[in-house]
Amino acid sequence: MAGLEIRELEAFLVLAEELHFGRAGERLYVSQSRISQLLRSLEGRIGAPLVERTSRRVALTPLGASFLASLRPAYEALRAAVDETRAAARSADGVLRIGFQGALDDRSARAVALFEERRPACAIEMAEIALSDPFGPVRRKEVDCAVVLLPVEEEDLVLGPVFSRQPQTLVLSVRHPLAGRESVSAEELADCRLIGVRDSAPGYWRRAQAPRETPGGLPIPAGPLVDTLQEGLSLAAADRGALLLCRSTAEHHDRRRSLAFVPVRGLPDSFLGLVRRRGDASPQARAFARAVEEVLAGEVPAGETE
Repeated sequence: MAGLEIRELEAFLVLAEELHFGRAGERLYVSQSRISQLLRSLEGRIGAPLVERTSRRVALTPLGASFLASLRPAYEALRAAVDETRAAARSADGVLRIGFQGALDDRSARAVALFEERRPACAIEMAEIALSDPFGPVRRKEVDCAVVLLPVEEEDLVLGPVFSRQPQTLVLSVRHPLAGRESVSAEELADCRLIGVRDSAPGYWRRAQAPRETPGGLPIPAGPLVDTLQEGLSLAAADRGALLLCRSTAEHHDRRRSLAFVPVRGLPDSFLGLVRRRGDASPQARAFARAVEEVLAGEVPAGETE
């Protein structure tokens, strides 16, 4: 069972309740195809089907029903243990769990240092957030807040502050015809296959990171889809497509000899924003948001705050 992911078990448990891939995806804030992917992975580890799928119905196999009966109490006990320990930690000096997409930029690092200076007894945990799941860790309470790429149009999340305005950079294989250019125009993206993000991320967000057409209306060919930044960089290095990144993230990876980093003219700038759960954000998350605002010192207007 090496490598077993808790999301595989969650997907199976919710699917067993809903017996519908679409509704299970809605509950977990992922796509129907992602539920299928997680289930196939779990069934591969088990070595037999857990769910019967036809065009008309979804049902548990006998083995799936037996597995459900054993898994549910174990999963509930595990979740209760995590919740109890988390509550105990917060009742003391607390823990702040921050998620990040891509590299930790200078402003975020200074905000972390300022928070630690003011709350030395509060432990800070950091986690990388997959490109394909920008908002899920916050919703699932895996992190208290997250620094993610904009846009953010989620009604259950609070956005703010907004920072790190950066021009966009095209990441290509050094073998690509555009690799030696000092810069490229947004219209020249029509000559590239843009690497996109898998459809577990919201459609509007995926299209912002990998647009389907240039500002002038030329279609941009679609490249392969990825879950993580490292997958995207590896595919770009293999000349399977090009990747759009903000300048600071591109500069963090510019030591890779197999990649070229070319500024793009004519695209909207990239922004990062801090997101929290609406209504139940922890005091630590609110304090970190204030630290970010102070570090910014008015460089970019803050987003919505509570």
